[in-house]
Amino acid sequence: MTAERAAALVAHTRTVDETRALAEALGERARPGDLVLLAGDLGAGKTAFAQGFGAGLGITETITSPTFTLAQEYEGRLRMHHLDVYRLDQLGEVAGLGLAELLDDGSVVLIEWGDKILPALPSDYLEVRLTFGEGDDDRRLAFRAVGPTWSLRTRTIAEVVGPYVGPPRGNGTSPDGPPGPEGAAGNGTGGTEA
Repeated sequence: MTAERAAALVAHTRTVDETRALAEALGERARPGDLVLLAGDLGAGKTAFAQGFGAGLGITETITSPTFTLAQEYEGRLRMHHLDVYRLDQLGEVAGLGLAELLDDGSVVLIEWGDKILPALPSDYLEVRLTFGEGDDDRRLAFRAVGPTWSLRTRTIAEVVGPYVGPPRGNGTSPDGPPGPEGAAGNGTGGTEA
């Protein structure tokens, strides 16, 4: 691990509403110029995460996946540009999105499938990788801070993720809510992994 790339904090949610609630808590702490990349399995909840994140920004509009339009803009406490680059065939197509301008206008940029265009992105972002868990609605979310700005905010990320850290429910944890940090996956570091 380098100083620029922190270890991932891993969270587990068991419903779409929990995924949205976690994302909403993160959205409440968003700052102008934030870049958040959503990566992971098809259908794992990237759009649900975007909906929760938008709610945390005070966006009241319905947030839908911009798969066919590539980009949507929403107004809240901060403007959110929601991009979906799944359908981009070549890295050169990213220039047409005006990403540099979007990041410079004081808004937040959230990119679904952002890992597809990493070489075209600034090296300061939060990656959220969503993958399927054991149950139908169980999700594993790995949060990785990359670059100096996000690396300085790992404590904030840990506060948001903390209530969801630990093994997925159904493995001896309480079904009434997310486990606390004491349920963190085995290494005693609050759910971090290298």
